[in-house]
Amino acid sequence: MELKYKSIGNYIHLIDNRNTDLECTKLVGLTVEKKFIPSVANIIGTDLSKYKVIKKNQFACSLMQVSRDGKMPVAMFREDSAIMSPAYPMFEVNDEKELMPEYLEMYLSRSEFDREAVFYAIGGVRGSLEWSDFCDMQLPVPPIEEQRRIVSEYQTVERRIANNEALIQKLEETAQAIYHHTFVEGIDEENLPEGWNVTDVEHFCIETKSGGTPSRTNDSYWNKKDIPWLKSGEVQNCFVFDTEEYISKEGMECSSAKLIPKDSVVMAMYGATASQVCYLKNEMTTNQACCNMICDSKSKACFLYFHLKAIQSDIKKLANGGAQENLNKELVVSQRIICAPNDCYLPFLKIGNYISNISEENIHLRTLLSLLTSKLS
Repeated sequence: MELKYKSIGNYIHLIDNRNTDLECTKLVGLTVEKKFIPSVANIIGTDLSKYKVIKKNQFACSLMQVSRDGKMPVAMFREDSAIMSPAYPMFEVNDEKELMPEYLEMYLSRSEFDREAVFYAIGGVRGSLEWSDFCDMQLPVPPIEEQRRIVSEYQTVERRIANNEALIQKLEETAQAIYHHTFVEGIDEENLPEGWNVTDVEHFCIETKSGGTPSRTNDSYWNKKDIPWLKSGEVQNCFVFDTEEYISKEGMECSSAKLIPKDSVVMAMYGATASQVCYLKNEMTTNQACCNMICDSKSKACFLYFHLKAIQSDIKKLANGGAQENLNKELVVSQRIICAPNDCYLPFLKIGNYISNISEENIHLRTLLSLLTSKLS
């Protein structure tokens, strides 16, 4: 079927509904990843009547710094209503019988769309995209029946991902319940069962270490697809299979970067993700802002992962102040942990394996979503 291309501006119009009656107090923002999130802005003393109201199936976007970020933040709102900063342009579809909002959202989520937006984002030093240029970008518009079919396929995969994420959350809660029942409630550290003892993370592991970062000015050290490079920002209470960046073998050999084996546990020590942990499903290198903990079995590694998540808030309180929270390796590995016979850790291994399998499935499902959107041309 031959698709007809038309300008996006033919199908949308700007909206500017203000919160004049102050009925809406839920404030949201828009991330570069094209997602709405609760805003953390301090609005004490702010006149919320000047804020814009966004409603279901309406869009918000940011046209600033598109070139710098390499993406245009834009998304369709799915809840009833919220308010946003007046700086966000908002728009809606003219006629949903001609163009489904969900279909438009799919098209705007494509990496190909972002590349085109970056090309047009030449508005001054900040690399902004002009509204008129956005409206002039071309959109393939199949018949509405075909749009419904495409959207249905896409939403089926989205629902599977959402269900998997909900299941992962339940499994995490189950692991924490088992942890507290077995290793916290009723535990007397002076009278532990036979074969149990209290130690610290450093002695629980066979090795703990942090690494270094290869020189960023040497291009031969980076993005050679040799060894995955885990940034502290990617340590987000999850199982990690791959990374955004890679370093070369030369980069590792010429720096203090350390190769961390799979089935290791990593805690971020600096910045926004300080005290968050991840479980490595593949070997990779990390930077100096990560504490890497290597165990002698997968069951102990899974237990360590859930243990650190259980005491995460306590560790976070120990971070030094300043511009960003800052932990150190000595502080992390000095945390107390109960060492027990290996069979006590098996429930955590089973739950960890289950979470790992579901997480890997979601990786493949998100790849499928990308393939579905890439065909919209």
